[in-house]
Amino acid sequence: MRLDKIDQIAAKAFEGFVVKKDLLDQFRKQFPVPTYVIEFLLGRYCATTDPDEIAEGLEIVKRQLADRTVKSGEEEYFKSRAREKGNIKIIDIITVRLDSKSDSYFANLPSLMLNDARISEEIINENDRMLTGGFYAEIEVEYDAVIAKQKQGRPFGVVTVRPIQLSKRNVLELLFKGRENFTLSEWQDFLLRSIGLEPSTLSEKAKNVAFVRMVPFVERNYNMVELGPRGTGKSHLYQQISPYSHLVSGGKTTVARMFVNMGSGARGLVCKYDVVCFDEISGVSFDQKDGVNIMKGYMESGEFSRGKEPIRADGSMVMVGNFDVDVEHQQRISHLFGPMPTEMRDDTAFMDRIHAYVPGWDFPKLDKSYFTDHFGLVSDFLAECWTRLRGTSRISQFLPRVDFGGALSGRDTSATLKTVNGLIKLMQPDPDAPISDELLEWAVKVALEFRRRVKEQQKRIGSAEFRNTHFSYRIGENGVESFVTTPELHSEHTINDEPLPAGQIWTLGAGGLDENAGLYKIEVNVGPGSGVKILNKPAPQPFAESVKYAEQNLYSKYKELVGDRDPRAHEFSVQLRAFDTARSGAGLGMGVLITLCSALINKNIKGGLAVVGTLNLGGSLDLVYNAVNLAELSIEKGAKTLLIPVNARKQLNDLSDEMIAKINIQYYTDLKDCLLKALVE
Repeated sequence: MRLDKIDQIAAKAFEGFVVKKDLLDQFRKQFPVPTYVIEFLLGRYCATTDPDEIAEGLEIVKRQLADRTVKSGEEEYFKSRAREKGNIKIIDIITVRLDSKSDSYFANLPSLMLNDARISEEIINENDRMLTGGFYAEIEVEYDAVIAKQKQGRPFGVVTVRPIQLSKRNVLELLFKGRENFTLSEWQDFLLRSIGLEPSTLSEKAKNVAFVRMVPFVERNYNMVELGPRGTGKSHLYQQISPYSHLVSGGKTTVARMFVNMGSGARGLVCKYDVVCFDEISGVSFDQKDGVNIMKGYMESGEFSRGKEPIRADGSMVMVGNFDVDVEHQQRISHLFGPMPTEMRDDTAFMDRIHAYVPGWDFPKLDKSYFTDHFGLVSDFLAECWTRLRGTSRISQFLPRVDFGGALSGRDTSATLKTVNGLIKLMQPDPDAPISDELLEWAVKVALEFRRRVKEQQKRIGSAEFRNTHFSYRIGENGVESFVTTPELHSEHTINDEPLPAGQIWTLGAGGLDENAGLYKIEVNVGPGSGVKILNKPAPQPFAESVKYAEQNLYSKYKELVGDRDPRAHEFSVQLRAFDTARSGAGLGMGVLITLCSALINKNIKGGLAVVGTLNLGGSLDLVYNAVNLAELSIEKGAKTLLIPVNARKQLNDLSDEMIAKINIQYYTDLKDCLLKALVE
């Protein structure tokens, strides 16, 4: 590999703290330890650009990993070595439990299949994380033959524990000084290489996903959800990169393990780790009914009450899981929180506590081509820097420069600020370094998009308080207001400015008691024959009723609508396509009528147009009862013009100035007036 510009800068700026990331390939899946354990050793022996020194260091690392990691089936061999030599050194994850019967502590060493190794209180007091989820360490294990001969004796004991994490105190100073040598784009690429990814293979969207995945490591009490396809490395960062994070696999977890053990008083995972990640979140549940409520309270305030006094913690909560379908289909059948557990998926209060919803579908399925062979920061150095950055904040520096739009609630603003703060700390960690407009705007746009995704799901559930999701920002006193959207809302199924072919129209259904308002597309083909048939099988009964009303009005009023073309001499095929959770097609009579007329006279429908209106058999227009909601929905779906009955005019006086400026509202008085205003002139 030839060193590129970033490698050369990194080698000088972080001498002794960089490692070629492809060196991991020689050890990947060979030894039963996380990436950061291997990199801890690589950083110790291979943190150089000299090929000979790297080769020599690799031999040492291989030897240590071979001698100190226990593969499946080798447990008894290592125990036998301990008996013969008196002690051995291993690399393993160590946890400790209190045995109340003997009033003593026992260590669990899974690689040796030991759950009763003796351990002193002094070691535990120095490393109390052993009492929760444990951590990887270099462990010296002794074998005492005298104790072995005793009845129920426990010959194995833990002598020393050396956690696999960096102990240098000046890591942040080294980080600040090193960062000065990079431009913003170079530093972003270097960060991605430091977690093992090659930036040249990733899209801008994928890079943003990777950066927000890092935010929980540098921001206290940060709550994040990422759902998407399998195989995109959602849990990799939380399992492999940092010893300060803990992965909770899917299944039942306990309140005691997560928060505090009421019996022993031992603090839980959120107190011991910077990041607690729930993997396969759809299968996670608590052992107590109030588990989710305790979790919600903690996500809101960073406190939980178990006993007399509230307990404070700053562990971030990350929830990752998979879609069984693509994101567009997920939105059609439910909403983007659909794969979450039952207690969470439809709880708007829970959603409101999520600071960012990361679009996992924007990240590729990982294979060898996405991993870098360039230099990156050694994982333990990076993890140590991240944990130290948690105690810093840049909000006071950038907040006066940003003006958020009126659509953001207090929680929206708070969530956005936390994400922006985290991203800026990652990109410009030195608190004395200036924050460029370029960096600030990028961070604000990403933060608003990822928070708006939460708000959109709340809106889809139907809560009126989350109706306004049009997030915007302005940077600087003279900055132009810019709106931020979520790309998945503006797919091929959104209204664009191109005129529609004859027989096609975008229309909005008002919904009802059991259904939200939604966007539909009606498509009609006309040919010889007679009658109107619906192609949807089975046809939703409310839509069939809309078609019936439209058909009868076309037959009775065809001369004023389509002139001398007799609709009874033609056969119409009608198809309904729904793009939201609303699927009934209720109240679409006017949309159907316009589409029938357009197909019959072969005239296009105007581009950027959405039609609203419910017909009855006599041809009069029913009252539109939720006009403001429909107007906002039409803007969300990309419409430039809303064609709506004049009986909705008074309601639309309540539409905000911000919304009115975004759409041209046209009123119609009757069927002919609506048709003329819908057709391309």
